[in-house]
Amino acid sequence: MTSVLDSILLQNNFSTPEIRLIWSDENKVSKQLAVEVALAKIEGELGIIPKTAAQQIIEKAKVEHLNLLALQKESAQKRHSLIALIHALQELVGTEAGEYVHYGVTTQDIVDTGIMLQTKEAYDVIVQHSKALIQTVAALAQKHRSTLMMGRTHGIHAIPITFGVKLAIWLDELLRNHKRLRQLECNEVFVGSISGAVGTYAAFDGRGIEVERLTLAELGLVVPNISWQPSRDRFSEFATTLGIYAGTLGKIGHELFTLMKTEINEIHEPFRKGEIGSSTMPQKRNPALIEGVASLTQPIFSDDSVILQSMLIDGERDAIHWRNEWVALPEITSHLDAQLVQLTYILSELEVNTVQMRKNLDIQGSLPYSERIMFKLGKVIGKQTAHELVYQAAMKAIENHDDFISLLYQEPTVSTHFSKETIQSWIVPENNIGENLAKVDDVVSTVQVYFRGD
Repeated sequence: MTSVLDSILLQNNFSTPEIRLIWSDENKVSKQLAVEVALAKIEGELGIIPKTAAQQIIEKAKVEHLNLLALQKESAQKRHSLIALIHALQELVGTEAGEYVHYGVTTQDIVDTGIMLQTKEAYDVIVQHSKALIQTVAALAQKHRSTLMMGRTHGIHAIPITFGVKLAIWLDELLRNHKRLRQLECNEVFVGSISGAVGTYAAFDGRGIEVERLTLAELGLVVPNISWQPSRDRFSEFATTLGIYAGTLGKIGHELFTLMKTEINEIHEPFRKGEIGSSTMPQKRNPALIEGVASLTQPIFSDDSVILQSMLIDGERDAIHWRNEWVALPEITSHLDAQLVQLTYILSELEVNTVQMRKNLDIQGSLPYSERIMFKLGKVIGKQTAHELVYQAAMKAIENHDDFISLLYQEPTVSTHFSKETIQSWIVPENNIGENLAKVDDVVSTVQVYFRGD
């Protein structure tokens, strides 16, 4: 094993079967053959190569007709990534038709167009899994629209929120990520290349632009304005878009990790009978799935850096930089898809401890309602004056473990204008969540409308 993606024991923690299949050797060769087939078909139709030769190439260029180990051996001998495939295809179609295999193109055309087909295939899977995650979060946000919990800033209790609004914030961010994914198609990221040695179409006898346009239409890829052999920004745009998405998923995973801590105990990931949390501590129910989601963001960030360096091409083409794409693209797409699928499962089966959420609201007694109290007092005695009075009472309550409301009511400025019962009425949790519920509804509705038109 040289990679966790190759490990039968580990691969499902770091990838999904769908993405692994896309980046398999079989699919890689299949996509390269698809480019050769589309090229031969168009060249045959245009009379650039004999139709009989084109037909032979179309019929014979199938991955099941090839010996991948033989391709690997010849590639190593020739130190060339594609020449073995070209030779094998020539042998398959026969001497006469073999003269027209790979006609007019360079290796970079086939490799780039093939890997773009793989990338687009991975993208399509990711888009579908992204949609499934978003719909899962939307349903959970609706379900817990009014579920009270403590909001935390800097890791410290702040004021009440609902679990629904926490989920809606995630949901809004996930939707933005999904839109960024879809924007890749609008930005013409998924292009092919059929332009020859240095992108000038020199070997096509004046018909190269036409050949490229028709061949890429056959393959379902966008036609570039000009050669992109030395311009690798599209892969960088793709990778960094997935990197931003991974950042969101890692943040959500880390937040779930925090909420599952024993001392907080507000959520639990799905737990199956027989699952083992520790080999030495039988009582443990660890956040294994949640940790898995959060952990995959880091390698994606690292691979994004590798992809960005592939933009530093020398001249019209070199093999120093663009080989980075072969390393990073499979890893980025594999890890992100694993995050999407795993998080969808976690949230679809998430155990939400609403009782503990409510208990945690009461840990600091009435202190989390100091903001509302301050503004209520401020309407009569002035906001800054109210802030100072509330601050002093709150600090005494924390330091002396005393009752905040009682301390506050000892202030003559407060007791002169308000009854203790009135102040007590301001600390009802349900009345301290502002316009949370309206915002949850807005975000969920936005998601529903978006996917109706998607």
